[in-house]
Amino acid sequence: MLKFLKGVVAGSGSGPNNLPYNIGEPYSSAWGSWTHSRGTSKSCYSYVEPQSTATIIDAHGNCLKIKVPITATEIMLDEPRHVVSLVQLIRKTGQIPVMKADEELLVGEVYLVVPASRAHCKDDGSPVSIFSLSGSNANDGHLAAGRNGVKRLRTVRHPNILSFLHSTEAETFDGSTSKVTIYIVTEPVMPLSEKIKELGLECIQRCKCCESFDGRDEYYAWGLHRIAKAVSFLNNDCKLVHGNVCLASVVVTQTLDWKLHAFDVLSEFDGNSEASTGPMLQYEWLVGAQYKPMEMSKSDWATIRKSPPWSIDSWGLGCLIYELFSGTELSKTEELRDTASIPKSLLPDYQRLLSSMPSRRLNSAKLAENSEYFQNKLVDTIHFMEILNLKDSVEKDTFFRKLPNLAEQLPRQIVLKKLLPLLASSLEFGSAAAPALTALLKMGSWLSSEEFSTKVLPTIVKLFASNDRAIRVGLLQHIDQYGESLSAQIVDEQVYPHVVTGFSDTSAVLRELTLKSMLVLAPKLSQRTISGSLLKYLSKLQVDEEPAIRTNTTILLGNIASYLNEGTRKRVLINAFTVRALRDTFSPARGAGIMALCATSSSYDVNEIATRILPNVVVLTIDPDRLSVLLVCYDVRSKAFQAVDQFLQIVKQYHEKTNAGDSTGAASGAIPLPGNALLGWASSLTHKGKPSEQTPLASANSSVPLSPVVSSASSVMDSSNIMPVRISSSEDIADQPAPVSPSSTDGWGELENGLHEENGNEKDGWDDIEPLEEPKPSPALANIQAAQKRPVSQPKLQGTSLQAKNTVKITKNEDDDLWGSIAAPPPKSTSKPLNLKPSEKVDDDDPWAAIAAPQPTTRAKPLSAGRGHGAKPAATKLGAQRINRTSSGM
Repeated sequence: MLKFLKGVVAGSGSGPNNLPYNIGEPYSSAWGSWTHSRGTSKSCYSYVEPQSTATIIDAHGNCLKIKVPITATEIMLDEPRHVVSLVQLIRKTGQIPVMKADEELLVGEVYLVVPASRAHCKDDGSPVSIFSLSGSNANDGHLAAGRNGVKRLRTVRHPNILSFLHSTEAETFDGSTSKVTIYIVTEPVMPLSEKIKELGLECIQRCKCCESFDGRDEYYAWGLHRIAKAVSFLNNDCKLVHGNVCLASVVVTQTLDWKLHAFDVLSEFDGNSEASTGPMLQYEWLVGAQYKPMEMSKSDWATIRKSPPWSIDSWGLGCLIYELFSGTELSKTEELRDTASIPKSLLPDYQRLLSSMPSRRLNSAKLAENSEYFQNKLVDTIHFMEILNLKDSVEKDTFFRKLPNLAEQLPRQIVLKKLLPLLASSLEFGSAAAPALTALLKMGSWLSSEEFSTKVLPTIVKLFASNDRAIRVGLLQHIDQYGESLSAQIVDEQVYPHVVTGFSDTSAVLRELTLKSMLVLAPKLSQRTISGSLLKYLSKLQVDEEPAIRTNTTILLGNIASYLNEGTRKRVLINAFTVRALRDTFSPARGAGIMALCATSSSYDVNEIATRILPNVVVLTIDPDRLSVLLVCYDVRSKAFQAVDQFLQIVKQYHEKTNAGDSTGAASGAIPLPGNALLGWASSLTHKGKPSEQTPLASANSSVPLSPVVSSASSVMDSSNIMPVRISSSEDIADQPAPVSPSSTDGWGELENGLHEENGNEKDGWDDIEPLEEPKPSPALANIQAAQKRPVSQPKLQGTSLQAKNTVKITKNEDDDLWGSIAAPPPKSTSKPLNLKPSEKVDDDDPWAAIAAPQPTTRAKPLSAGRGHGAKPAATKLGAQRINRTSSGM
């Protein structure tokens, strides 16, 4: 008698309380006398009341009193592969904590010795199936067969055989009568007959309603293939005879796998002892007469022993096929001759399985390997997934690239319940190739949002820790498909720490994808993470060696500006957009800076607009990049004019308010404008030449306000036919500053020193940029009035123009105050700025010197009075040289 854990749970005689599981509603069908019930896990083990002496309860339920002191190691030496746990802790925590090997047992406590696999098991309410068999006394024949089934199920392990979890036997008393019940706990399964009804596959004949089910034959082929492999394992590998293969002995798991059970009749095949005349199957009387082959009905055991080991179970497979396709339970053996419902491709194998001669019956192994009926896409796909570790990288890559299209041709329920878990598991444990991620997300799109969060999202979160660059690229490319399902806590604690490594990757493609992913992830990040980490990386990317990355960094800042707190916006936005973006040598980057300023116009007050934004935008109305005008792509000048109009409108509205006596806008003259869509990405490094993938990234996080001007310009940023290439003439090259080195800090401080610090460091890449002190209105007005009273002096034609002299003076006296330490490093080229004579002095009597705008980094050619370029000849250049001529007026 099996007494697994008997006595552990309040002793014997307590009925189902001995089980650490809750028994639910029974199914309407089960094999033999068994009752198949639903159930859930209650706890790993129950406990006994502590006694006054130290007690050990071993895995067999025996209570042993031991002398202390003694360590857990000494007990585990007597019970290999077991651990020791204190019962009192089990009661408090609901799980099984393991004692340390050198920990001593305490006097008066009760300890439980359990298998190591059951340690730390939680009370999670996970579903199980519970099979119960009752008898009037312990010597009942059904109970003896049930105990045989429990023993066989525990010892025989195969993927296509029902998984055993737990078993126990309880005896209850009702007056003078006793009742013995055997309980078997297995993985959650459902009888095949009920699963067929649930899927709508029940039909007496193969009528049109059955054929309308998507993949009916494929599903049956897959299930029969698994049962045939299970029977082959028993007959050919283990030399065992199941003896009772039929529809009732097959159950279906939650992933729609068919599994074989009902091992009560299972026995060894003793074909070597041909002289023996006794029954080979001790409990063959449990098998129905309709399922017995002719030799078994006649109890011709001599013939059975001379036959192959698979002869009896091959007949049973034929009975299973008949019941499956006919939709009815077999009532007599003669019904097997009716082959009207059997598929034509399976009919020859069906007839060989039911051969009247045992020696000529088809081996189940050959049935699984050679049957034409099993040659379909579903069986081949699942078989490939199950032996994925045996495939080479080329086979994996080819298979997973075809899988998204193949999944659409397979039965949807099988794809979601079987293929999807297999695919998620293979990705999680590294056996699948990177293209499998595309198939996983496509299958996940067929799930509801709740199912996607439980079946797909945990795998995706784990994949972010992968070191495979292809996996990381795939995750970032498809982040818009699952990003909204990620919770803020998961993003901040589990996803972002792994994604952020892409900012420093040597691959420009991965850096750009990481940058673009922040559009989805940034709204879910905490302010501490944004200010302490993200802004540091964005500051570094704004001086990246790739122009597209610099441009997209500016666009990202404009899109996530609403998620920054007010203090951070004041410190970061203007400096990032004006000092860096508007001074970039790449024309799309300058255009992105103008668009970002317009998109975040509500974040600036009137003083900032008038003194810091407009002066920097106005100079771009004469942007020297002629290519942008010719190709109507990244037209910096047009954007500059639109931005000037927008910001002047804000200042004008503020002026009208103050004149009307409304002082509400005096502190912050920001006037929010109607918003449209997010800023679109600039030309991508990863999607060149693909118009379908260069459209502006639409996201649900479209809370960043944009003006109508920016909306019309955003489509220009995503041109798929024209690459943003800047072509400069020899004249322009001398006037342009050298490109900013990506390794330069550009006056922002040592960025690398803080990139890997703890989040406690709240500094970001813009900390050393302090807002300018606004000039007092009265001195400015005084200068303007003084300039108006002075007589206007005529500009001298010799040398350079008036504008050039003013620019030199402001650059020398006020540029340091305006940009401070963030000014771009001086260019390495030796070209003369604006062709000025170094010996010429700045005119101190210039009336506009006090209010002139600072010189932009992108320098335009100076306007001159005549055709000359100054008295000093220009440096020798390649090609034809100009002849310096003196104007007639000089």
